[in-house]
Amino acid sequence: MEPQQQQQQEVAAGSPRPAPEGAAPAGVSLHDFCGRAGEQLVHFHAMRLRDSLFLWVGAEPALRSLAVAMCSPHDSIPVSTSLLGDASDTTSNSLAQRLARKTRKQIFVSYNLQNTDSSFTLHIENRIKEEMMAFPEKF
Repeated sequence: MEPQQQQQQEVAAGSPRPAPEGAAPAGVSLHDFCGRAGEQLVHFHAMRLRDSLFLWVGAEPALRSLAVAMCSPHDSIPVSTSLLGDASDTTSNSLAQRLARKTRKQIFVSYNLQNTDSSFTLHIENRIKEEMMAFPEKF
């Protein structure tokens, strides 16, 4: 997408006017990508808001879990909590904490994959970080 088109999209998404040169754009930015984790095709949906990020991870349309994490001035580990889903499944929480530490933003994560094995989720996290490096303006 051309910079002018992107700017228009963000203005249409709720920002009253374009961001000043060099500043992070305001409004909502959407970014979809996918990747393979073993044999499974995994879809990612990132919605960047002004000071936070919503990240959905899954193979089919579902919202089975939702967690939020944010950095705290009182602790080096971001605080997190589960907002939706099985509280004993900490995958969304853990991923949200690690991404909050990396981005210094409030992070909402919805992890909707059956596989919660640590090596599998590490692969998922690395795919997210790879996309963050390639498209930092989307995160």
